[in-house]
Amino acid sequence: MQHQNWQCPKCKNREFETGQVSGTGGFFSKFFNVQTQKFTTLTCTQCHYTELYKTDTSTLHNVLDFFGN
Repeated sequence: MQHQNWQCPKCKNREFETGQVSGTGGFFSKFFNVQTQKFTTLTCTQCHYTELYKTDTSTLHNVLDFFGN
């Protein structure tokens, strides 16, 4: 994922930090605590505005997450 031309929509700053957030999707993933939704975050270093971009998760990651709880 490339964000070289990213600009904060609030303050127009071009510097940012990246991170990741995971979450559950539906009832069974919540019940078994499996993180089926994964997002990459871009956070402005000046005003801390954050955008989320959905990323793909692999089946292997989901299986390891299930047994790793």
